[in-house]
Amino acid sequence: MVSQRTQEKYAELALRTGVNIQKDQALMVNAPIEGADFTRIVVRKAYELGAKDVHINWVDDELTLLKYENAPDEVIASFPEWKVELQKSYVEDGAAILNIRSTNPDLLKDIDPSRVAKANKAAGEAMKHLRKYTMNDIIPWSIISIPTGDWAQKIFPEKSREDAIESLWDAIVKIVRVDQDDPIAAWDVHNETLRTAREILNKKNYKKLVFTALGTNLEMELPKGHIWKGGSAKTSSGTTFNPNMPTEEVFSMPHKYGVNGTVASTKPLNYGGSLIDNFSLTFKDGKVVDYQAEQGENTLKHLLETDDGSKRLGEVALVPHESPVSQSGLIFYNTLFDENASCHIALGKAYPTNVEGGAAMKEEELDKHGVNDSLNHVDFMIGSEQLDIDGVFEDGTTEAIFRNGTWALDIK
Repeated sequence: MVSQRTQEKYAELALRTGVNIQKDQALMVNAPIEGADFTRIVVRKAYELGAKDVHINWVDDELTLLKYENAPDEVIASFPEWKVELQKSYVEDGAAILNIRSTNPDLLKDIDPSRVAKANKAAGEAMKHLRKYTMNDIIPWSIISIPTGDWAQKIFPEKSREDAIESLWDAIVKIVRVDQDDPIAAWDVHNETLRTAREILNKKNYKKLVFTALGTNLEMELPKGHIWKGGSAKTSSGTTFNPNMPTEEVFSMPHKYGVNGTVASTKPLNYGGSLIDNFSLTFKDGKVVDYQAEQGENTLKHLLETDDGSKRLGEVALVPHESPVSQSGLIFYNTLFDENASCHIALGKAYPTNVEGGAAMKEEELDKHGVNDSLNHVDFMIGSEQLDIDGVFEDGTTEAIFRNGTWALDIK
């Protein structure tokens, strides 16, 4: 089993490089009840690093499933006001938010997708005004994962529960660089590599991206003033943090009205406890006009019908095929990991910080700049060793960005 020392190194990495907790700052942690031992390590270390208060929102997959199986529709389709007020009290106080996402990918596979869609929409609407704190980088936030039994056995079905958990711990520890003597220093080097990549792309200032692979032929306009980001970010008050651990991406936003063609998924999408797999989307003027899926098509339908913005794109991210997540050879059925094995795009809300001055723009102004808005932000994977990406400049000339799933540009 993973050692206590390794878990302590991981917790410290999440707190110092992930959310970068500050003295006298509050911390809110969303954590799986199955990971209580690790969460207690996080809490202890957070206080040691100077946190003034640590609040845990426990997530229990079994209780979640029982609610979907038994609660009436009016309960499923509502979101408690006290949960909104709790979140509001912490974000308005400038708290850091650490999410530990480790849900069973098949948790809700037998639940009517319409019930899941109602719950997701209710939560999205209730929390919409608070999402600005994370999506505009007003406060530090980070997402990590730890193994849980059902998730581990989904990845390693041939192993016992205990052995599957151990194997998943081994994979996560390597991917997030906790196996190195000084994980924080290793992340400093990694963040510098991603900073170089995003600076190169920002200097290019492409007008359009063209994606080509088996099942994919997609043209994507980029807004004027778009910004590529990746690796570490900074809050409005200047605190450096890492939103995702792992992260191997540099990302920006498509123009919400400027996407045309068809794109095919290359990995399963775990959405709300159900899997959508082997699916494709066809866009016209930025909007999904046709779709199909071998698995989870009804779930995909409900996702797209959440609101108008769910039919449009809010993110494009470039990840080379040789990323550590990809090289693990595993499908994680967890977007945090799978998106960092593959180039991906996201249905739904764009990060306003991906366009010049976007953090200060109102909704109408964001729309004029091509910035998508939605209750959703759902990443799905489109990259593979076959993917080619070309960049189109303002004068119509083109150059290779990716060939055969990896950088064609000189990214060092």
